[in-house]
Amino acid sequence: MSTPEGSTAKGRTACVIGAGFGGMALAMRLQSAGIATTVIEGRDKVGGRAYHWQQDGFTFDAGPTVITDPPCLKELWELTGHDMAEDVELMNVMPFYRLNWPDGTNFDYSNDEVDLRKNIAKLDPADVAGYDRFLQYSADVHREGYLKLGTVPFLDFKSMLKAAPALAKYQAWRSVYATVSRFVRNEKLREALSFHTLLVGGSPFKTSGIYALIHKLEKDGGVWWARGGTNRLIAGMVRHFERLGGTMIVGDPVEKVETLGNRATGVITKSGWQGKFDAVASNADIMHSYKDLLGDSQRGKSYAKSLKRKSFSPSLFVVHFGLEGTWPGIPHHMILFGPRYKGLVDDIYAKGTLPADFSIYLHHPTVTDPSMAPEGKSTFYALVPVANMGKMPIDWDTVGPELEKRVLDEVGRRLIPDIHDRIVTKFHYAPKDFAQDLNAHLGSAFSLEPVLWQSAYFRGHNRDDVINNFYLVGAGTHPGAGIPGVVGSAKATAGLMVEDLLG
Repeated sequence: MSTPEGSTAKGRTACVIGAGFGGMALAMRLQSAGIATTVIEGRDKVGGRAYHWQQDGFTFDAGPTVITDPPCLKELWELTGHDMAEDVELMNVMPFYRLNWPDGTNFDYSNDEVDLRKNIAKLDPADVAGYDRFLQYSADVHREGYLKLGTVPFLDFKSMLKAAPALAKYQAWRSVYATVSRFVRNEKLREALSFHTLLVGGSPFKTSGIYALIHKLEKDGGVWWARGGTNRLIAGMVRHFERLGGTMIVGDPVEKVETLGNRATGVITKSGWQGKFDAVASNADIMHSYKDLLGDSQRGKSYAKSLKRKSFSPSLFVVHFGLEGTWPGIPHHMILFGPRYKGLVDDIYAKGTLPADFSIYLHHPTVTDPSMAPEGKSTFYALVPVANMGKMPIDWDTVGPELEKRVLDEVGRRLIPDIHDRIVTKFHYAPKDFAQDLNAHLGSAFSLEPVLWQSAYFRGHNRDDVINNFYLVGAGTHPGAGIPGVVGSAKATAGLMVEDLLG
């Protein structure tokens, strides 16, 4: 449903708390449907986890940095007859990732069929046929899990039962790693086809095999970059939202969602500003939404207690750095695998220890987009998953600088020998920063852990069960983290809100 630009339907109003990808995608949909929508962002800049910094002439994206399924984004503009290209330029990234192991093996992962099969054959010729079978599995679960269910709100257990046959057919109880292992035997290839879950907060050894759909998603849609940074994609979303007549409030965090009985009536911000709305949606951390924003209500208190019993994803430690020189031989995205795979994942997800070794996701946007750094210089970040603060309550003020040096040392050892001499600027971002800046429970970088028993109906519901005009969008609700995930959650939530508000 859409209405002319700038107009509203029946005078209905909505508030979206948080200007991350999920919040902005929801706001764009609501405003496109004619619901007068106000987005309130607490930080000084929009973006949520897609925040950004500018330092010494370099632009550093907080993340995410991998854009997949562009059609799910383009649809947000097409709702009102616009073209996303008016506001955002997407650039193709190739290869998608270069995977590198300590023994020097490189594997370029892309949707170039000939090149990909050559890379597979180098690891094990027998696995080429197994890969083809895996690809078919990935296509099947992409159809069932993403296309059919990715934007469907699971509000009751009956809806989960309807999905159960498909989940059973594709043995959703198996982990991604176990699923991949059914098709290929080479350990490096198993790692290459299962690491993606780490990018949405899930262990390859616990997350459902349904997440193998990411391979098909990337294969069909490619991997993309927004010129100027992921922050420019968020900025484009804000620009179009305001073009449609939407209202942005930035730098004034919501402190309370007001309720009366089983209804949300409005919000109060830190400055004392109050707004009355017909509906309120939160793109904030799910625990923060219930424990703090709804903390005065019985529903907020009771659901926060329930959430405390759930398992939250790990956090991240990210080193942002700008270097002298350019590095055409280092691709946009690299995974520098450590000497262990399962052992390292167990340390992070189960034991809550800070390992002596690590795997690094290295982001090098200037090889695609030189505008991210001053001329002749390069922007990077090196990211390592770490346990959340509930599993690993350490002093990050002390540990942070030590881990930063270890991460840079490893990038230097593997790729840039004189890295420390070339550093122009640097800083790191630790779990305590996720907790402080994003109100992230336990400093989790991806909200609830994406395991089968915390998926769909068992995740936060797109519409609250008790406060019937309070909604969730983002990583804490169905379908989960990642740009396509939170944009999908916005489509599911918007469908409910439009139906509830406009009938």
